[in-house]
Amino acid sequence: MRMSVTRRWTTTDVRALMRDDRPWPRYELIDGELIVTPAPRGPHQTAAFELGVVLHNCLEREAVGFVLLSPSDLELKAGTIAQPDVFVVPFGAGIAVEEPTWAVIHALLLAVEVLSPNSLRTDRVVKRDFYLANGVAEYWIVDVDERIIERWTPAQETPELCRGSMTWAPDDRRKPPLIDLNALFDRIADKWRRLQQDVRAPG
Repeated sequence: MRMSVTRRWTTTDVRALMRDDRPWPRYELIDGELIVTPAPRGPHQTAAFELGVVLHNCLEREAVGFVLLSPSDLELKAGTIAQPDVFVVPFGAGIAVEEPTWAVIHALLLAVEVLSPNSLRTDRVVKRDFYLANGVAEYWIVDVDERIIERWTPAQETPELCRGSMTWAPDDRRKPPLIDLNALFDRIADKWRRLQQDVRAPG
């Protein structure tokens, strides 16, 4: 949800809203505008987690970076705050130091947003343009309902629509691992279905 306000927000203003003990709502700041994301539905969180696991397994073989899930506080560009659902930080970014801080991260190998009904324009336009212009090598939009990943790179004018499977090559020196999207979306649907059954089951 992009708030329609005339006020131009600063990182100081937005961080005053953020609390360590409350991951939602999520506050982001892009081009002076505050973006507030409410708590997501279960399939959204399941998709973020399951994709994070898949990417972690890829990175175990690639050894070029590590995967994280928001909440976060990335300032890829001065005066902005970004919190992608899932993201990959390259090794050497400095986060694993004695006193880790988000401030040392200025580029990502990958940023991922899981599409929600209230985030269509924000994810497909605002965040896409922001990430691709500010040091993100690839940007993915995960559409759980359509079982598609929209894949963007800075050189593309249109996305690659990935169905069934896709490869991801964070390091061109290695053979890109194959990601089975059918299996991924099946796990997301199955996990959410089982969770709903457990909740509805009589105690």
